[in-house]
Amino acid sequence: MVKIADIELGEFPLLLAPMEDVSDPPFRALCKENGADLMYTEFISSEGLIRDAVKSVQKLDIFEYERPIGIQIFGNNIESMKRATEVTTQANPDIIDINYGCPVKKVAGKGSGAGILQNIPKMVEMTKEIVKSTHLPVTVKTRLGWNEETKYIVEVAERLQDVGIKGISIHGRTRKQMYKGKADWTLIGEVKNNPRMHIPVFGNGDIATPEDVVEVKNK
Repeated sequence: MVKIADIELGEFPLLLAPMEDVSDPPFRALCKENGADLMYTEFISSEGLIRDAVKSVQKLDIFEYERPIGIQIFGNNIESMKRATEVTTQANPDIIDINYGCPVKKVAGKGSGAGILQNIPKMVEMTKEIVKSTHLPVTVKTRLGWNEETKYIVEVAERLQDVGIKGISIHGRTRKQMYKGKADWTLIGEVKNNPRMHIPVFGNGDIATPEDVVEVKNK
């Protein structure tokens, strides 16, 4: 049985990854009907939340039939992320997720999303402060590293676990790769099999068909 804190997800849970302009409530409803074990909202800007921006606040809307569900936030300012965590907690999701994986320039170029992979100490400190700012379990979505020379995900996963996250999802590419090439599940496997890790480790990347799921499951 895979569990995130006290949330039971089954033996081989399927997660709906958050995606801007895709994983909105109607889409999540379809995925829930077809077997998604855990879903996440579209990611929400921390700066938008603390400024009460309409588009950001609307994304906090979740429904009882969607549970368990996580709300994902992103940003590059630790204080803003703490405040956004407090706002998100009031929406009463089951999980708060931190986006450390978005590779697009307008996000990563400002030090948010995968941009923070260039500053691992800040990534760890931000995560620690977010965990302290909520009673809800906190999870992280990230990538292998910024580029081929900085694929430190095994160490990074340990450090994030040490400051209190309850689960981690890893996209098997670097930020530099964006969505090109083939996702590398080898390092995801190293994180999963690391004897120091005791939280759930989820893999992401190139899962496009039911057959892909079966292939990964049987590895």
